[in-house]
Amino acid sequence: MNFRICGRLASAAFVSCLLENSQTLAQNAYITNQGSNTMSVINTETNTVTATVPVGAGPYGVAVTPDDSKVYITNNGSNSVSVIDTATNAVVATILVENGPIGVAVTPDGGKAYIANTSSESVTIIDTASNTVTGRIFVGDFHLATGVAVTPDGTKVYVTSLNSGGLFNVSAAVSVIDKATNTVVTVLPGPSGESGIAPFGVAVTPDGSKVYVANRFSNTISVINTATNALAATIAVPLGGGEPTGVAVAPDGSKVYVTIAASGLVAVIDTTTNTITATIPVGGIPFGVAINPEGSKAYVVNSRDNTVSVISTATNTASATIPVGFNPVAFGVFIQPAPRFAGTPGKRNCYDQSVSALARQYRGLNAAAADLGFSGVMALQNAILAFCQA
Repeated sequence: MNFRICGRLASAAFVSCLLENSQTLAQNAYITNQGSNTMSVINTETNTVTATVPVGAGPYGVAVTPDDSKVYITNNGSNSVSVIDTATNAVVATILVENGPIGVAVTPDGGKAYIANTSSESVTIIDTASNTVTGRIFVGDFHLATGVAVTPDGTKVYVTSLNSGGLFNVSAAVSVIDKATNTVVTVLPGPSGESGIAPFGVAVTPDGSKVYVANRFSNTISVINTATNALAATIAVPLGGGEPTGVAVAPDGSKVYVTIAASGLVAVIDTTTNTITATIPVGGIPFGVAINPEGSKAYVVNSRDNTVSVISTATNTASATIPVGFNPVAFGVFIQPAPRFAGTPGKRNCYDQSVSALARQYRGLNAAAADLGFSGVMALQNAILAFCQA
C-alpha cells in the first residue's frame, strides 16, 4: 500500500497505516568492525551485507540520525568521528574529538551528536548541520565515559563511565546532563567493591520514563527512574555467565534486550516487571544490539565470531547469521529507531512527541501533506491528533 492511499483513509486508520509504512523505511543496520577499520552495511530485509565502508582506526560506537540520512561512527583508535552519508555509503566528514571516543548518541531532533570519550573524562558535542565540535562537557575526575543516550524529549543525556583507578576494584557512575545548559546536574554513583559496577551500555525507553544500564563487571542491569534520577531496580544477569554490554529497547517499550558477552546470550527483560523472561543463545562475545523499527527483529553483534545474529522477537530464537568484518562491536543505536509522531500527553495511542519526525522524514510538513494526499498541513495534523486522542 502506498502513502497516497493511506492519506485517503479515515484518520485513525490512516495514522496506523502511516506508522506501519514509515517504519519500514529504515532498511539498514550499520556495523562497526573494530579489527578491520570498516563499517558493514546490512540490508535488514534481505539480511545481507550490501557495502563495506572504510572509516577510522578502531571504529566502535554507532548512531543513526532520526531521518536516516547520516551515521556517526566513533573511531577509538584515531580519536575521531566518521560521518557517513547513508545515500552514498561514503564518509563525508571526519571530526577530531578527544581521546578514546566510544559511545555516541544523536538527539531526537537530529541537531546534535554527543560523544563519550573514555580517555578524556568528557563528552564532546557535535553540531550535525556543520559537523563541527561546539562544546565539551567534563563528567568528573577519573570517570572514563563509555555509553551515552538521550531521552526522547531531548532534555537529558545519560552518560555511563568507568573509573580510571581500575575496572575491578572501584566505583563508577552515571552522569545526567541537562541538554539545555550542557552541564552535569546529577551523578548516580555505583557501588564499590571487588566487582565494580562498570556501567557500560545505556538505553532509554520510548516514553522516556526509564533508563536501562548494563553494568559490565557487576553482572547486573540498573533501572533508573528519569523523573527522580533514582535507582528503581537492579536486575541480575543469568547464572553461569556475565558481562552485560549492549542494551536496546523495543519500539513499543515492552522489552529490553541486553547482550551478555561472557556467556554468549541475549537476555530479554520485561519492562513492566523488570524481570528476565528469556535468554537467547547467539554467537561468541555478543556486544552491540539494536531492534528494527517494527520491533520484529533484534540484531546482535558477535565480536568473537565476526557475525551478526538476527533474533525473531516473536519466538526469541536466532533466525539468521550474517558474516561481517573482523571484531565487530556496533556499540549504540546502529539501526534507525522507530519514528515518533504527533502525540498528546496522557493519550494511550501516542507518546508526547511533536510532528518533527514527520517533517524530517519528508523534508517539511507541506511536503508530507502533499505526498500523503492531504489538502494541507492542518488536515494532516488533525488526522494524527484524532488518532492520538482516540
